[in-house]
Amino acid sequence: MTQYWVEILPFGKKQRAAESENLHHLIRGCGIPLASPCGGRGKCGKCHITLIKGSFQESKPSATEKAYIQPEDLARGVRLACQATLNGSVKIHVPPESLARDISLGTTGPETTIRPFPAIKKYYSAMTGPSFHDLKPDTERLVTSLQKQGLRPRHVSPSILALLPDTLRESGWGVTATIQDKHNIIDVETGDCRDDCYGLAIDLGTTKIGGSLVDLITGKRVTVFGDANPQIPYGEDVLSRIHYAAKGDEERKFLQKTVINSINQLILEACRKSNIDTRHIYEATLVGNSAMHHLFLGISTVHLAESPYVPAVKGPLDIRARDLGLNINSEGNIHTLPLITGFVGSDCLAGVLATGMYKEKKMCLLLDIGTNTEVVLGNRDRMVACSCASGPAFEGAHIKHGMKAAKGAIECVGIDKQSNKIYTQTIRDAAPAGLCGSGIIDCVAEMCRSNIIDDQGMFTQESDFASVRRSAEGMWELVIAQNEKSGQDIVVTQQDVNEIQLSKAAVLTGISILMQELHVTPDQIEKVYIAGAFGSTLNPINAKRIGMIPDIPVERIKSTGNTAMTGAQMALISTRSRRKSQRVSKQLEYLELATHPDFQSFFVNSLRFPKK
Repeated sequence: MTQYWVEILPFGKKQRAAESENLHHLIRGCGIPLASPCGGRGKCGKCHITLIKGSFQESKPSATEKAYIQPEDLARGVRLACQATLNGSVKIHVPPESLARDISLGTTGPETTIRPFPAIKKYYSAMTGPSFHDLKPDTERLVTSLQKQGLRPRHVSPSILALLPDTLRESGWGVTATIQDKHNIIDVETGDCRDDCYGLAIDLGTTKIGGSLVDLITGKRVTVFGDANPQIPYGEDVLSRIHYAAKGDEERKFLQKTVINSINQLILEACRKSNIDTRHIYEATLVGNSAMHHLFLGISTVHLAESPYVPAVKGPLDIRARDLGLNINSEGNIHTLPLITGFVGSDCLAGVLATGMYKEKKMCLLLDIGTNTEVVLGNRDRMVACSCASGPAFEGAHIKHGMKAAKGAIECVGIDKQSNKIYTQTIRDAAPAGLCGSGIIDCVAEMCRSNIIDDQGMFTQESDFASVRRSAEGMWELVIAQNEKSGQDIVVTQQDVNEIQLSKAAVLTGISILMQELHVTPDQIEKVYIAGAFGSTLNPINAKRIGMIPDIPVERIKSTGNTAMTGAQMALISTRSRRKSQRVSKQLEYLELATHPDFQSFFVNSLRFPKK
């Protein structure tokens, strides 16, 4: 097969490639974090590259490229990497805006205050050694000593048994035994190490990995950690990730290895920061949506995307750390909380657990807004959940100048029509680089308030606001700011407004159908919890203004941070919370929106922006 060279600027990489190889796959394979919300399927238009030298098999831009790239940019060689295949050696340039940006991890959620009741406990035993008058085996000697402390150990892990004779004698017969679930000896150490007992709570999100290192004795966080999910280049949304994993066992295993390697690196950094040995991390609890749960465990996700969307396993799992290669004590336990269904995972369940809505007498609404928005409505009498396909607009995808919540993202927007000024605030007060989800919602809400757009989402002809203009294609757009690096105006287009309409309508439709199911009106909802990093920056007034949530008094709406992380920590430090999560998972009903007879009518009605 013919081989060509691909030179990738500004990274200075030169890579051999086969004829007809796709540029998107090649660039990603070089370790360059090329943005790909759609997983390279030509659905997002984010993977811009510039051809400097050479040519592609498709000498003329495809229809997809024409839809996402301006004519003048096409003329100077800008193409989409996912649409380009090789027929010779080329030199290309990958611009900064085509890279997956470093994302803001947002809040980690409130610290839990529940009483620790962990599955892992450590006990010190001082014994006498064997003699001709006392010939008990080493294992029996240890078990007898632990029984005197009220324990009933029944199993010693084989790896611990192999080293037990040496450990007992090296310690002078004074050792610390680590016990899991009251009966399993999973570690034996020389001396008194009872204070060294830690666990991990992990929230494995589609976009972000968040975690906390927790003292299992006190139940308090030692440190928190997080990073972007390294699977992002293989699909930024759940369906794109599933599509990639479905290519074969190699791809599925690769995604599993990629995320476990990333978590292991985060664990090492957290341990270095806290001066803790990974040997002393004995348990981890993990929550995530159903797809992330399956990919972490190496389970096929193909059928999660096929009707009727059934997960391979729903209940809680306990798996040895060595079996997954997680960098904690090799005999340590990984506990995954129950899933609800194919589209509602354990992260949603953890949110219900953390907010305590399952025991509330008052009617509560929980929203975890993202590409797939989970909605739970109810109280101690009944709770119903649904998943809304709100799309990637809230994450910045399908928005012309949308981006993740990263440094330089515009997160707040204000419009003063009288002075013809637009005020913006960016993450870390950096120079504007684009609009993240909360900034887009702010902007659209302000456009509604200022009558720049009408209740149908259309730019009003009578708008005389100075920043409204027509694009080169003749479409209306609003200039928000200028990207100092590129010199390009950051705008919100008519298409962007329509994308927000579709996303907010999906969320409101889910809420409305659940309200109908439970015979609840907005005034009867007394508590609204908005979860996750997105919820931390979301302005509830503007969320109401665009009709994303019902007309509920603002004082009832609370940003709760990462409730998935808080729920995972509760399950980590308390087996009682773990059992409670199982009961709540059985209590929580699921309603499939797609098959609901009123879905279409609710959705159409939810597209409108509320009139002032």
